Amino acid sequence: MREKSIELLRELSEAHGVSGYEDEVRAIFVNELEDVGDFSTDGLGSVFCEVAGDGPRVMIGGHMDEVGFRVQNITPDGFLQFVPMGGWWEHTLLAQRVEILTRSGVKLPGVIASRPPHFLPEAQRRQLMSIEDMFIDVGAVSRREVEERMGIALGDPIAPWSPFTQLGKNDWLMGKAFDNRAGMAATIQAGLRLASGPRENTLILAGTVQEEVGLRGAKTAAVKMAPDVVLVLEGPPADDTPGFNRTESQGRLGGGAQIRMQDPSAVMSPRLVELAIRVAQEEGIPYQVTVRRSGGTDAGSFHVSGEGVPCIVIGVPARYIHSHNAIIDLNDYQHCVELTVALARRLDGPTVAGLTRFL
Repeated sequence: MREKSIELLRELSEAHGVSGYEDEVRAIFVNELEDVGDFSTDGLGSVFCEVAGDGPRVMIGGHMDEVGFRVQNITPDGFLQFVPMGGWWEHTLLAQRVEILTRSGVKLPGVIASRPPHFLPEAQRRQLMSIEDMFIDVGAVSRREVEERMGIALGDPIAPWSPFTQLGKNDWLMGKAFDNRAGMAATIQAGLRLASGPRENTLILAGTVQEEVGLRGAKTAAVKMAPDVVLVLEGPPADDTPGFNRTESQGRLGGGAQIRMQDPSAVMSPRLVELAIRVAQEEGIPYQVTVRRSGGTDAGSFHVSGEGVPCIVIGVPARYIHSHNAIIDLNDYQHCVELTVALARRLDGPTVAGLTRFL
């Protein structure tokens, strides 16, 4: 289980999957769940594996996309100007490597750069460099070389380049896109366990698209699959590094699976949250509860679909998300899988009906 988890996280982390271009992640999802259930997609590209059963429609899923960029312009002397796809903090960008995915499927390396500080006025050196003032150097000397020899075109997706790495503490893993490839890996591994074990529900495993640009895939996924309850699996930001009060951390590496109660996008079903906490306690699964002032997940779209759908977010805390190098604890990941499996097995007809019985 441990080595399989690491290899799956590695494959998903290193996949190129900017919002709207989630093809590599979708292919991994389908390959891993082959023969488990019936596959389908919606019009935006979200993918579903439905495992037949008697009872409510229980969706377990995460978003496949990662924050990245697209080529916005190619200068006459061969540099790429770019626009962000998802939320970026400019401090994290300069001197970082990226990969441009061309129409022909070739991935080409580049580095994010700007005018060197040696040529900037003293006051400007101390200011945050905007993305509009950055460019990507792909080793070309003309626009023609970029377009004709390299095959790069306007609109091509650009993803961070960061090799998956086990740190000195071997259970700590570093790589890109743990938001939300950690959630996608957990969806796959929880799904495999649930499909082969006892349960009283119809299981829907899902990989949604375009979460990082507005929770868009979850809107169409909800219409397509009509779930009765949704477990959203995520890679939320950790808050256990210098600058935080460690005694108040709600997303600590090694603290267990994170159960999110609220963020600006959604108030999670209180009854479902209470059930998840009770399950974690009864099963002896380490967990931590969080209420967030910022951020959002696919629950923001799922919970207001149809007549309203009970949702919960179960996460693997990740340091430095929305950057080239995030860090997670493998134990938190495994506890996320365990809690997801245990909770989904409790979601039979009477339990799910009780989540929305208000009279």
